[in-house]
Amino acid sequence: MILAYFQLALSMALVGANVGVAKLLAQDLPIPMIAGLRCALAVLVLWPLAKAMEGLPSIERRGLWNLALQAFFGTVIYNAGLLAGLRLTTALEAGLVLATLPAVVAIGSALWLRERLPPRQWAAVALAAFGMAAITLARLGGDGAHGSLLGNLLVFGGVCGEAMYVLLAKRLAGHAPVVTSTLWMQVFSALMLLPFCIPVAGAVVALAQPATAGLLVFHSLTASVLCLLLWYQGLKRAPAGIAGVFTAFLPATSALVAIGFLGEVFTATHAAGFVLLTASMLLATWPSRPRAG
Repeated sequence: MILAYFQLALSMALVGANVGVAKLLAQDLPIPMIAGLRCALAVLVLWPLAKAMEGLPSIERRGLWNLALQAFFGTVIYNAGLLAGLRLTTALEAGLVLATLPAVVAIGSALWLRERLPPRQWAAVALAAFGMAAITLARLGGDGAHGSLLGNLLVFGGVCGEAMYVLLAKRLAGHAPVVTSTLWMQVFSALMLLPFCIPVAGAVVALAQPATAGLLVFHSLTASVLCLLLWYQGLKRAPAGIAGVFTAFLPATSALVAIGFLGEVFTATHAAGFVLLTASMLLATWPSRPRAG
């Protein structure tokens, strides 16, 4: 069980660390190039993995359409919002905005999937809203940090895309193997991004810098491959529902990377937003107690 918890925690920690990595990449490469190369590298790794682990089973047409939609929302929209936002705001604030994901998924589940949310889920939504409000008011008032209201809004647009991906994944759950599904999603993502990559193809010369190339490889293999494998391996052993608790590692690791490696400033506003948004994530993902009888 300790191994399962470690896998879940490491998966979310890598997601959080990748916020800072994405910010560095966005300074050197065009946004379509980052996302397109990330997907291409992921396909190269996932193809033999899917073949070895699952035998590359066929997926029915309806499932492929679902995966294409997941690619559009979870890769194209998410990466466009995140990377464009990171050019304007800090990795610290972007990580906090990403912490609203469970609350946004809860709202989407209620509105689109018609799921009935318990009071605790609505409390999580309210805490997420207060956390975002704290950061937004700080941007409007100018608290001396280097965040950006527009940048934060762009990142939140990416969060909405990722939430749509999660909801679509719920619809496909159990109907297709995980690694094969991820492979197809990355293939669709690469095809969607290709028309946007061609006009900026000349920017690939930036990869001649070993640091930039290394960051891109790390970003691709961790965000699109390793995080997935760690998460689902952890889910096999962890008690049902407890996995969501480890999403708290996302904003925590993002903040540590932003402060420790990027030199960003942690203010009282960030502290308030961190507490509110982490509490929101824990409320939204903490396992429910089984009913007696």
